[in-house]
Amino acid sequence: MGEVLKRLTDRVWVYPFEEERDRPNLGYVRGDRLCMAVDAGHSDDHIAAFYRALEDRGLPLPDVTVLTHWHWDHCFAMHAAHGLTLANARTDGHLRRFKARVAREGDGAFLSLHESVRREYAAGRPVVIVPADLVYTGEARLELGGCTVRAFEAPSPHTDDSTLVHIPGEGVLFVGDACGGAFPTGERDAALAMKLAGVISALDAKICVEGHWVAEDRDEVIKDLLS
Repeated sequence: MGEVLKRLTDRVWVYPFEEERDRPNLGYVRGDRLCMAVDAGHSDDHIAAFYRALEDRGLPLPDVTVLTHWHWDHCFAMHAAHGLTLANARTDGHLRRFKARVAREGDGAFLSLHESVRREYAAGRPVVIVPADLVYTGEARLELGGCTVRAFEAPSPHTDDSTLVHIPGEGVLFVGDACGGAFPTGERDAALAMKLAGVISALDAKICVEGHWVAEDRDEVIKDLLS
């Protein structure tokens, strides 16, 4: 279970995942002018714990938070995010549609998805779904000051809206849950996995950070995708 911020490189940290409530890794990149987070977290409690960890290390809160995909554990704390949020157009569309569904059917439409959701939202924690502040298509580049970040859409067997977040100067790639199978079956389309492996292999990255696992060597991630 993650409580301590882990440093990967000079500019990149990870607030570690937690299995019980299915909380994913949350990334952090510090530039000379701006700071960025990767994913917003499962709930306001999750993102608050992340921000406390940043403050404990004397790190500024993020100016922008980039989403890897629309699934609740990665972005339903967007309403509590510091600064702006950025998502691709597909992700934003999924969020808007799910927000409308919950408005029609009630919180039960969300809470019924999985036991981990019910644990995260125990004791009547409110379900708040908001769209992204900023939306892009294809690729977005962020200049943080001494550090460039590329956020770009990529094929994935997990969802149709995956964003990869590449920090070339640090050799780090955040992939969210892109390498996993589809929810809830876990089945992984081999053709999409192969396409994603090709995208990752073309990048200058040594470290890959998946949503719910420890940071790994890029070649190990590629090997798993092709297995």
